[in-house]
Amino acid sequence: MMNQPKIPSDADAGDLPDVVDVVMAMGGATMEKPQEGQNKTPSPRLPTTSDSRLPAHLEQLAGRARDYVEAASSANTRRAYASDWKHFSSWCRRQGFATLPPDPQTVGLYITALASGTAAGEKKSVSTIERRLSSLTWNYAQRGQPLDRKDRHIATVMAGIRNKHASPPRQKEAVLPEELIAMLETLDRGTLRGLRDRAMLLLGFAGGLRRSEIVGLDLGRDQTQDGRGWVEILDKGLLVTLRGKTGWREVEVGRGSADATCPIVALETWLKFARIGHGPLFRRVTGQGKAVGADRLNDREIARLVKRTALAAGVRGDLPEGERGRMFAGHSLRAGLASSAEVDERYVQKQLGHASAEMTRKYQRRRDRFRVNLTKASGL
Repeated sequence: MMNQPKIPSDADAGDLPDVVDVVMAMGGATMEKPQEGQNKTPSPRLPTTSDSRLPAHLEQLAGRARDYVEAASSANTRRAYASDWKHFSSWCRRQGFATLPPDPQTVGLYITALASGTAAGEKKSVSTIERRLSSLTWNYAQRGQPLDRKDRHIATVMAGIRNKHASPPRQKEAVLPEELIAMLETLDRGTLRGLRDRAMLLLGFAGGLRRSEIVGLDLGRDQTQDGRGWVEILDKGLLVTLRGKTGWREVEVGRGSADATCPIVALETWLKFARIGHGPLFRRVTGQGKAVGADRLNDREIARLVKRTALAAGVRGDLPEGERGRMFAGHSLRAGLASSAEVDERYVQKQLGHASAEMTRKYQRRRDRFRVNLTKASGL
């Protein structure tokens, strides 16, 4: 009988398997020889391009296959999946369970621990548990050992967690145009950081862009390896080409009615004073605010910017500051456009890149509240 595979250590728990089926099927896979005292079950691995056992004519192909594997998901997704696998592996080790092969009963106990708060010190929301479960499914699939989520040990437990712990979705507050203008006034137009932040807020709002889409933009096509799209400044506005979850899409951002609130003017001003002629649009401002770095800004900066300026502008000042701080994030810009644009719904759906009108309606948080008063319409 084969021994149980060893439980990963903290050092390797977050590592993702280096698997390229086409190369392995062509004879590129080898078996690592176990060291004395280690698990006797050998594990397949994909040789590196420097491995002499890989045929020379396949070395370049293997390297390119790895690039495609990496491109199959975003960097943020890969980091989240690696973090989730590491957490699961650590929990398994503490309980004395093996992570491989996949055991539905073990996974069922893990999601129970997440829901009860015994796995990480606090109870996780249903959405977080479902994301962890999806992450484990993906990680097991990459290791060539699929996890059966329909198994009763997982499906029944998950159904019970939803019934007992599910709560209404907590959506981020939509930022409306007058609120956005107040947020812009909190930024210093005389600094590079202020010019950059104005451009990001206005472009994110007018384009209905996600925070990753804002910071993923380049000045032109194919200028960086990690870019998610590029912009073209035209006479009538800005054409944004984006690579999204479902493919490429174009977003048209028209010029504003005044220079102070025009996203194109804000972007042109930032590019001019930051002296950016190539590469990422939005970068970190360094040297006490007097220099612009070469690296792309992290998308978390968008969420921080929205939250900081909303608080500074007194948006939703009727609420305690702690509660207000939790209400705003990068999605507030997308929701703000959807909630304020008085146009045919299909245009908003296209701008936001939604596959269905139902998803767009979920974003129209404040526009449609009490617009139709059925109480009065019924005669009361």
